[in-house]
Amino acid sequence: MPTIFRWLGFRLHFYSDEGHEPPHVHVRRDEDSCKFWLQPVALAYTDGVREHELTQLREVVEEHREEFLRKWHEYFG
Repeated sequence: MPTIFRWLGFRLHFYSDEGHEPPHVHVRRDEDSCKFWLQPVALAYTDGVREHELTQLREVVEEHREEFLRKWHEYFG
């Protein structure tokens, strides 16, 4: 479960067994979590993350999208 980015207590990461899915990142802080697709950036699901945090997280994902895609392809091949 490689961590690729940290932001305000949130950890953005991949699960190592999900290379068969389209590129995405999981976001977790304590019990709160969500998932964003990367092509295009879109919220896949959320569990406990507040709306204003989702908005900010989406901006973070959009800002770092190319870096996250590069890391995805480096990790999954």
